[in-house]
Amino acid sequence: MKKLYRSRTDRIFLGVCGGIGEYLEIDPTVIRLLAVILGFTGSGIVAYIVAAILMPEQ
Repeated sequence: MKKLYRSRTDRIFLGVCGGIGEYLEIDPTVIRLLAVILGFTGSGIVAYIVAAILMPEQ
């Protein structure tokens, strides 16, 4: 069974995008690009911070 964790090995900032990439089995760079695009809306920044708080570390 797969679980969603913050990545310890593939992290740039808190490991959220790396963890989501590992969970979805896609390149974390794609997730990082989506996070940057969502970051321009303002709600993406809040979503990233909430994910960093709620996701346990691997």
